Amino acid sequence: MRTPLCGVVPRAVLLLATLIATGAQAADTPPDAAKTAAPAKRPKICLVLSGGGARGAAHIGVLKVLEKYRVPIHCIAGTSMGALVGAAYATGMTLDEMDEITGSITTELLFKERPPRAELSMQRKAEDYTLLFSPEVGLVGSSLKLPKGVVTGVQLETVLRKLSRVKGYQQFDKLAIPFRAVATDLVTGKAVVFKEGELANVMRASMSVPGAIAPAEMNGMILVDGMLTENLPVATARSMGADVIIAVNVGTPLLRRDQLDGILGVAGQMVSILTEQNVQTSLALLKPDDILISPELGEFTTADFDSLARIAPLGEAAAGQVAAQLERLSLPSEQYAALRQRQTVAQAPDLTPIDEIRFDNLTRVNPQAVQAMLETAANEPINQDKLDRDMRRIYGTGDFEHVNYRLIDEPGRRVLAVEAIEKSWGPDYLRFGLGLSSDFTSNSSFFNLAASYRKTWINSLGASWRTLVQFGFNNIVASEFYQPLNAEGTYFVAPNLSYTTRPVYLYQGQNNIASYTFSSALLGLAVGRQFKEFGELRVGLVGGTVKPALDTGSVFLAPDDERIAQGAVNVSLLLDRLDNVHFPRSGWRFGANVYSSNTSLGAAENYTRGTIEATGAYSFGPHTFNLALKAGSKLGSDPLPLYNWFQWGGFLQQSGYKTGQLYGNSLAYGRLMYYHRIMKGTLLDGAYGGASLELGRVGVPLLPDAPTGLLTSGSLFVGADTPIGPAYLAYGRAADGNQSFYFFLGRAF
Repeated sequence: MRTPLCGVVPRAVLLLATLIATGAQAADTPPDAAKTAAPAKRPKICLVLSGGGARGAAHIGVLKVLEKYRVPIHCIAGTSMGALVGAAYATGMTLDEMDEITGSITTELLFKERPPRAELSMQRKAEDYTLLFSPEVGLVGSSLKLPKGVVTGVQLETVLRKLSRVKGYQQFDKLAIPFRAVATDLVTGKAVVFKEGELANVMRASMSVPGAIAPAEMNGMILVDGMLTENLPVATARSMGADVIIAVNVGTPLLRRDQLDGILGVAGQMVSILTEQNVQTSLALLKPDDILISPELGEFTTADFDSLARIAPLGEAAAGQVAAQLERLSLPSEQYAALRQRQTVAQAPDLTPIDEIRFDNLTRVNPQAVQAMLETAANEPINQDKLDRDMRRIYGTGDFEHVNYRLIDEPGRRVLAVEAIEKSWGPDYLRFGLGLSSDFTSNSSFFNLAASYRKTWINSLGASWRTLVQFGFNNIVASEFYQPLNAEGTYFVAPNLSYTTRPVYLYQGQNNIASYTFSSALLGLAVGRQFKEFGELRVGLVGGTVKPALDTGSVFLAPDDERIAQGAVNVSLLLDRLDNVHFPRSGWRFGANVYSSNTSLGAAENYTRGTIEATGAYSFGPHTFNLALKAGSKLGSDPLPLYNWFQWGGFLQQSGYKTGQLYGNSLAYGRLMYYHRIMKGTLLDGAYGGASLELGRVGVPLLPDAPTGLLTSGSLFVGADTPIGPAYLAYGRAADGNQSFYFFLGRAF
């Protein structure tokens, strides 16, 4: 009879043998192999990048340390500048590529929104030669309206598109690293977390600082900077499934008491206080295993975009202080290299052609007119540089407060939808102008004040009506109705009228012996052709009267005629490719005019007056050479009447002589200028120091003892771009001993 023990013992022996064999096998297995066979679950690590304007460049330094310690990043959440850096990294941009782009970023590049001047229409370029300055104020009914921000973000978006390695509408969970960006709904005051969209648009919405950058309009929402609601988006990262958060807080430090010295300082402090409050709320959500990195950024401010290269290393230093915590998250070298290779694989260029270009929500502006401005064409793939130029050119018309685009993939077709938002403070605008001039003598100090009223898109072809009123040194009341003859604006007709008075000074040697006022009332009709942004040709008829009157001086110098009838054919050609009118650093300009007075058109005299002028600028580094030429004389045998002679003299018009000191029946002039950028601007062009060498000849003078022959002069000057135009302080001297000091502010003298 078998007892129960007899069955148990063999089984126990078998179990013991199995345990011994298993233990022996385990003893022979290396520890790493054991881990490979049964890997521990690694935490999901999410990187949280705060807003902070230019201070956010420290995020790049932090990323360098994370890569050094092979810390895997499985998701990213960012606000404002954190969204910018985070999106770049999430789309696979390498840190070297990021360094290259941020190294080229300046305040001017981000926020100086006017397109390159060479791309502007000739109507916009013509305004540069007046003393009008920005901003343009809207006139809606009887109310004045201002823009929604200092800048609209058009130029900013061009830069942001370079920071994304993927183009078009994206699901952010499908990026190389899943990504979220935070903005604020200006209507509800709540945070908006973006999970999809056009990355450049989303980044721009997330960093739309109220008052500085106009709000972004997306999906029916008006969006501003996410710093107002979740500047350090810890909660957003947690919702993405993060087990461990690495939070980088670059902060928005409060101003000191001595910095609260104006309304802008107080307003900025209020925003910083609100931001700091929500940051503290986010910090309270961090857990013991999370890592907080707070770079010490000293005196660097949110606006120091010219210092990004100096801010980034401070992020490295801060991340280095938590190296021990980062090491615990480190991946083996091969695994990390494989991960980064997958995350940085460049996306193949999208060569899908677009089938249609569509313009959304245009109510005033004719879509055909906008279409004619585009280099981008249907049935071709998108060229990003070309499309960016198109967006800037459309914005440069002055009709839109914001211009953007999106790609829409519809069944069997791809649509480029251009979102051009017409100005809410248009279509009627006011601008103002101021000009001052002095050579520090009692009879040579002048001023001008001006105002312009412009109505746009009066009809579907883009008709406009502009009226300018100016008084002071030159009094002007001028009005022109500009009517394009086709949607593309190639041909136009422009009836116009004007009443002007201008002073003319008569010098004998260096003595002003008489002064006159020339008053003219003219009515004109011009037809013309636009050569897009290159130039304009006009041919027109002019009629009216000119009345010269003696203001000071001997009665023997009084003119004979009270009113002189005018009737002429006027032809003008202007080609303009200068990058800047005030301080050009590249480009050229050419102008020619023929004014043919004829008695058959009602004129008192037959004569033809011709002028020609050219300017070219070339720069290398901060150095610029500027060559200008001008000539004028009669054309044909008929002499020019005295009231149509050439008045010359003054700063950069034969420097050393007084303004208007030279008066003759012909003019030949050449000037070589050199200027050096002595101070780089931010939103403005900066300051320059320079000199000029000038040669000229003024034809037969009206009085003896006037300077004749070849006139040689030069000047030394410092100049600066200002919100109301160029400012110069200069000294000019002529070879014959004439000399003057000059001060100029604005144009139109």
